Amino acid sequence: MPIVQHPACAEPETDVRVCRFMDFDKFRDLFASEELYFRRTDLFKETDPSEGLPPDAYVRAIRGLTKYDLNDERTLNNDLAFARQNSEAYFISCWQLFAGETLEMWKRYGGIAVFTHYSFLKSAMAAMLDPIFLGVVKYGEKDMTGYNLIRFLYTKRRSFENERELRVVVQSYDPLASGNRNFDENNFAHREPLNELNPIHAWVHECKRRRIELSKLVTEVRLSPWATARDFDEVRTWVKVKNLSCAVNPSDLTSTFTPSPDELRKFES
Repeated sequence: MPIVQHPACAEPETDVRVCRFMDFDKFRDLFASEELYFRRTDLFKETDPSEGLPPDAYVRAIRGLTKYDLNDERTLNNDLAFARQNSEAYFISCWQLFAGETLEMWKRYGGIAVFTHYSFLKSAMAAMLDPIFLGVVKYGEKDMTGYNLIRFLYTKRRSFENERELRVVVQSYDPLASGNRNFDENNFAHREPLNELNPIHAWVHECKRRRIELSKLVTEVRLSPWATARDFDEVRTWVKVKNLSCAVNPSDLTSTFTPSPDELRKFES
């Protein structure tokens, strides 16, 4: 199925380099299975409670709601819960528009970065059977317009803008889903679906996995500044076993002056 075109999904130039930071377990999984992992969007609320949701103030402005008015606050709750339940039908693979390494990215997301070009990633996604959305995340709601759930998926708070995220989103609806799982026994609308009272269907999984050809996607594998000789040996073995021609390189930040993760944590505290 062709990639779905949407006004919220702005594409970068085709030759832009993109990468995905990951830990060793995720790298092994990617190379062993040759499958991309897509996580269900609503589960990202563990680290970002606003994931996939519009800001309260934006909803009030668009919907003409008055803050602290009881009925309007219930409407706000229901709108946010509907957006959250809608996000259960979307599964995300997060990439980064590469503009250089930072120690923060290595420390936060893992010891390996897999590189490709945007055109290669787009080509791999265009071969999928699912509806696929592909675009650059925008940061801050200043320029956000309309009331569109896809736009909410592609807008994050400004505190995340250093991530320069490129999102690949698989759409996979539950055909029997309800948008009312946020209502309790008293018919009160909560801001989140009430999974204990109205659980999500068991067949809605936490992830999707989609097969890709590593040889047509991966152009480089780069290891963190703290990688060991054993780490390099393992990555080179994976590349050899998969018969890939991609380079295996150390981080640009590798140096005897590079602080260790423990030293970074002490500095930040």
